[in-house]
Amino acid sequence: MFRLTVLYDNEACPGFTGSWGFSALIETGTETLLFDTGWDGTLLLKHMEKTGIDPACVSKLILSHQHWDHIGGLPEILCANPGITVYAPVSFSENLKREIKKRTALIEVKEAVEISEGIWSTGELGDKIKEQSLVLNTGKASYVLTGCAHPGIDAIMDAALFHGKIKGIIGGLHDSDRFERLEEMELIAAGHCTAHKSKLKELFPAEYMETRAGLSLELTRY
Repeated sequence: MFRLTVLYDNEACPGFTGSWGFSALIETGTETLLFDTGWDGTLLLKHMEKTGIDPACVSKLILSHQHWDHIGGLPEILCANPGITVYAPVSFSENLKREIKKRTALIEVKEAVEISEGIWSTGELGDKIKEQSLVLNTGKASYVLTGCAHPGIDAIMDAALFHGKIKGIIGGLHDSDRFERLEEMELIAAGHCTAHKSKLKELFPAEYMETRAGLSLELTRY
């Protein structure tokens, strides 16, 4: 079982603050990982405190792509946890990679790689905007976690299918209108950079939900 908590999103649950960007925490039972940081690191740390998460307990930080609304909180996270390991696409700027390496360990991702037990990076996907997503394999099925999905749903889903049947997708879906790729999903949790929320809700009323800062999901019950 994976427990996923949205720490940063455009919209927010009561008691949390919405802000443009995305970040999610993944608890596996053996380690805790952070996916993206939103743009405001101070707000991210505030939300971590509110959910009872000590930043020092996060072992790995995975950055989906080099846009300000996904990496803006990086300095605050590195200050709060200088021992964290950062996984970033190899296409990140050399200057940014150099700065990260001054502070902590950096693993550059090009191909698909296992980051934690049952958690895989799709590898760097896309042409103009390169991005990695995560595949969370529960043993029975897989869930896809995206930042913005700039490479497109087709590319991300094709990469994720290597790990078996996909049960759900969580995160930003950008402007993708390839709705047929979502037809067998049991969970479609869309947020941040998703252009067609209304259409998704119309097509998949039982499976659809909107991600918000403060939302927590146990990825076994869907």
